[in-house]
Amino acid sequence: MNAQLSDALPWLILFAFYGLPLLHVALSRRGGGWRPPAGSRCPFGPRAGWLVMVLMLGPVGWLMFALRRPRRMRDRQS
Repeated sequence: MNAQLSDALPWLILFAFYGLPLLHVALSRRGGGWRPPAGSRCPFGPRAGWLVMVLMLGPVGWLMFALRRPRRMRDRQS
């Protein structure tokens, strides 16, 4: 049984540090839209950008997504 756990451990780590954050960004309401805002020259929406950041940066990208302040709060303080 110990050999089975040691064989599955790298997959569990990969899923925990990359799969779950990607799933969270893809399903979260705070991720933004899939389509770019009107008038934008970028072909990707905010959610696709966050997915790329989480994919490239892993847990650090997910922390950036999770700890960002919502736009509404910044507008109220200005």
